[in-house]
Amino acid sequence: MSTIAEFTVPAESFALGYTIERAPSLGIEIEPVVAAPPDAVLPCLRLSGDEETLERADVALAADPTVEAASRVLDLEGERWYRVRWNGTVVDLVELLTREEATVFETGLEGDRWRFRVLFPNREALARSYEYATDRGVPIDLRKINRLEEARYDRFDLTDAQHETLVAALEHGYYDIPRGIDMETLSDELGISHQALSERLRRAHLALVEEAVGADDPA
Repeated sequence: MSTIAEFTVPAESFALGYTIERAPSLGIEIEPVVAAPPDAVLPCLRLSGDEETLERADVALAADPTVEAASRVLDLEGERWYRVRWNGTVVDLVELLTREEATVFETGLEGDRWRFRVLFPNREALARSYEYATDRGVPIDLRKINRLEEARYDRFDLTDAQHETLVAALEHGYYDIPRGIDMETLSDELGISHQALSERLRRAHLALVEEAVGADDPA
């Protein structure tokens, strides 16, 4: 069964450690690209920050030993996009992590660590990749493992009950305009109290909104 794994790798063991050191407040995301040459790996880089940080990063990127070449393709207020060709070490590491027919869904920076979200054909493929990488000295910190169908809502930090409630609300027309069902009837359908339904919906909506806008829980 397909498996989603979330893990981190230190920047110094992967890519852009030099750039991050010289522009520590820089935001970095590697954007997925569908159309890319067969020998290209994670080729589109998005940097974000104030103008001074971006200028510092631009200079550092040109001297970063993990980058063979970088060309700026887009310059917007607060962010710059680059087409990147990585050195062999970065290419080898990505191929190492995806050798079991895995697909990189998301890649981004968390402090001084790269965050990966990767789809594996099954848990056995994940286990083999993890063992293969760690045997070669790659310090992987495995954060979360889910079956693909679980990951669809687990990534939003929804509980099973919250997910069930959202699905029921959607199927019964609670989000239609006008609404196809009120909270009293929906709570009866779910076999819970009106108060319990209200709490589940509020918590589920909060989790979805925080994920959508990238905000932390204010609590």
